[in-house]
Parts: sequence; C-alpha cells; structure tokens
Amino acid sequence: MLLVRGLLLALCFSTGCCVYTIRLKSFSLGGFSSSALQLQLGASQRNQTASGSGLSLASDPSGAVNFLDMVNNLRGDSGRGYYMEMVIGTPGQTLNILVDTGSSNFAVAAASHPYVTTYFNRALSSTYQTSGRAVAVRYTQGNWEGELGTDHISIPQGPNGTITINIAAILTSDGFFLPGINWQGILGLAYPLLARPDPSVEPFFNSLVQQTGIPDVFSLQMCGAGVSVSATSEPAGGSLVMGGIEPTLYQGSVWYTPVLQEWYYQVEVLKLEVGDQNLNLDCQEYNMDKAIVDSGTTLLRLPAKVFDAVVEAISQMSLMQDFSSGFFAGSKLACWVKGDSPWRFFPKISIYLRATNTSQAFRLTALPQLYIQPVTDVDGTLNCYRFGISSSTNGLVIGATVMEGFYVIFDRAHKRVGFAVSTCAESDGVLMAEIAGPFPVDGGCIGSFPLQEPLLWVLAYALMGLCALVLLILLILLLVPCHRRQRDGEITDQSSLVRHRIK
Repeated sequence: MLLVRGLLLALCFSTGCCVYTIRLKSFSLGGFSSSALQLQLGASQRNQTASGSGLSLASDPSGAVNFLDMVNNLRGDSGRGYYMEMVIGTPGQTLNILVDTGSSNFAVAAASHPYVTTYFNRALSSTYQTSGRAVAVRYTQGNWEGELGTDHISIPQGPNGTITINIAAILTSDGFFLPGINWQGILGLAYPLLARPDPSVEPFFNSLVQQTGIPDVFSLQMCGAGVSVSATSEPAGGSLVMGGIEPTLYQGSVWYTPVLQEWYYQVEVLKLEVGDQNLNLDCQEYNMDKAIVDSGTTLLRLPAKVFDAVVEAISQMSLMQDFSSGFFAGSKLACWVKGDSPWRFFPKISIYLRATNTSQAFRLTALPQLYIQPVTDVDGTLNCYRFGISSSTNGLVIGATVMEGFYVIFDRAHKRVGFAVSTCAESDGVLMAEIAGPFPVDGGCIGSFPLQEPLLWVLAYALMGLCALVLLILLILLLVPCHRRQRDGEITDQSSLVRHRIK
C-alpha cells in the first residue's frame, strides 16, 4: 500500500542552590527486571466542571449503568498496570483485563503462558466465532500475535447486560505478559484508527456505546500513588467508570483539553516547569511527534531533549550531592533509611495543557510523591525508590506516573480529556497533585507538527484524486507526453508515520 501511494504521489508531483548531604545508597536493579518494573504496553472562565456537564449522575437515564457500582472495580498499580474483572464467552470465563487508553484492541490470552494463571479457552465457549483473520500488535516493548473472533462479554462491576465484541485471541507473545502481573488480557480504549489489523475492527468501547446506549465517555481513577510496585506488595485499586463521571472520585474543578486527533488521546502540551522554573523549550519539543494520555504506560515519558532538561533542572534543585545518574536513567534504585522520606528533596513538576478555550491553559502539577516511586525495601532497613520519568523516542506520554494524581475523563462525545485532582491522591493528609488555571497563552504548536497518520491519509487520497484527473486529461488529449521530474526522495517506511501508530 505504501508503494502504491508512493508511486501515485510521485506521478502527481511530476505534473527548555543549597546542597545537603543525606544518607543515600544506590543499587543496581539487579534482581528487578526493568521490563517487569515498567509496562510499556503497551472558556473565558474555568472550563466546565463535571457538575455542569450533565454527566455526573448517579446513573445514566437509560438505566444501563450505575456509576457507584463501578467504584473500586480496578486492581493494580503503575508497575504492573490496572486491570478489571471481565466475563467472556458462554459459559462465562473470568479473566482480569488490563485497562489501556493507548491502544484499541480487546485481546486476551488464548493459550498457556508461564506468566499467565488462566486463559480464555475458545473451545469451551459456544458463542465464540472466529473470523479466520490473523492479527498482530507491537508495543514499545513486547508484542503478540493471534486470531480475530467475536464473543459475548459482561462486566460484573460495569454496565448491565451482555454485549458482543471483537476479541483478539493471543496465541503467541514476546515480552507482553510479564512476571508478577495478575492480568490475562488488554482492553484497548483508544479510537478505531489504532485497531489492528485495520480500523474496521470495532474497539470495545465503541461496541459498548452502540449496544447499550450509554454516553460516549468514560473516566478513570488509579489509586496506586505511593504504593510499592514490587511484585510482593498487595495491588492498589481504582475505578473505570463507563458512561460518565462519578463526582465522589475527584475534588475541585474539572479542566478539559481538546483531543487534537482521534487515534491516541492526543493533546497539546504548552510548557513544562520544574519547581517554578520554566524549561524554556519551544513548545514543539513537547509535542514531537505527539503528546498522548495513556494509562497503559507506566511512566511519564518525555522526548529526549525535554527529558534531559528535566533531569538537569531536578539535579540542580534536588539538594543532593553526587546523585547517581543511573537513578535518572532507570538502571538504579535510590534507597533511604526507613523513616527518612526522600520527597522533600525533590521539586514539583508541572505540565501546562491547552484549555478548551484555546487562548487559555491549565496546569497539572505532580508532587515528588508521584514521580519518586517506592519499589521495595532492603533487609527491612532501607526503602528503595525509582525515578518515574523516562526518555522517549516516540513522543510525550502522560502515563500512570501523572495519571495517579488525577481523575481523568475521556469525553469522546465532545473530543476532550478532562482532569481533576483525584480523591485518592493523598498521602499522610497531603495531596500529591494540584491543578490550577486559567493561564493566558499566545499562539501554539498546532499546524507545526509533522503530518500525523490521519492527516497523511487524507492528503494522500486527495492527491490521488488529483493525479487521476490529470491522467484522464492527458489520455484524452493524447498530445503532450508525460515528462517526469526526479523527486528528492521517495515515501518509504522510514519517512512514513505509520511506524508511530503503535506505542
């Protein structure tokens, strides 16, 4: 397909202190698998608050959902992901399914695996139907392959009733199922454009909205902030509210940012601050090549230039001497004597997002309790932490590190993502997250990005149509031969943005 598009396009073009010494030890991750510790899966006034959106009801008018029933329907943490219980097939088979807003396939283990305690046995379900189509999905780390089919599903703590959905039966995988996880599948909640093998595979939430009539909105609270992400600790909790907003899960106002493109939940980041220090980078650096909100990514991931600037600013403000670079690179843990908290040595980090009133912005602030994350203890005397921010080669990702501080609303009906301070983002009576606004902004980054896939397709087809018209005229006239000019370059997989559509 890329070759065809390339040929047609070629034809057409032819016609951004004080220093204290503290007791600090660094440890290599050693027995901790880096992959196991990180799921790379894969208005002029304030923006409208949830109570003014018409969605914050005890249940939706159709009676299909009761939001209070969905409170605490998630288990997990940022290190191993957040998952919910779902019943698949007839008779029902119960599996834990990872909640991922950065992909669009509903996929479950359909064969035994060393890290999976149970799997979906297609042969035991009288309602499973195979499509005969193969499917494969690759994430930043890990991948799987299998077959497409359909079956019935129900959610014990979700909307009432049973629906029929597309299911990818995972038959083989590499680096997808990890040690210590307690889930056996993934629930992709992004848009159809990310579905595999193509957008015709209707994602789960699209099917849910269509078959139950619930509003096209869901909201997510993840309560693992400050909880150890070691494989031995008990999982935290959270809530996935399908069909609206549950007011008991947040405090203060909700601020919304527009969804720029409906593939990932792509948003516009205007600037970052460490402490009160603006990184002073061009805003395009924050959005290159995209900025997304993704519950399936463990950390706050930043483009390399932004990550380096953040690490430099934190190093200058962290009040520590000779702090190991391995900590910031993710290869070492930093350990403090029990009872000695590390968070007072680190600054806040703030992300500014464009508001729905495009001349304004609002600020999400993550306190150190969110991004300096407890992992394990050593000999009962030391508490060890990891750095909850990493460098990225494929865009900025607002992952669980930040999302754990906020109640996040994916208002697909209005093409926007909302944020409010989560009621569970609190430690010893101190909130771990803050939200503020409005702040005036000038201009923006929109229109300066490289072409993303949806726009690329539209442009390609428009050019194809123009080419066809030119060819038709040439054939009719039969007067002027077609003399081609050499192009400076061809459209290849390397220059195409297709490779950026999967995390």
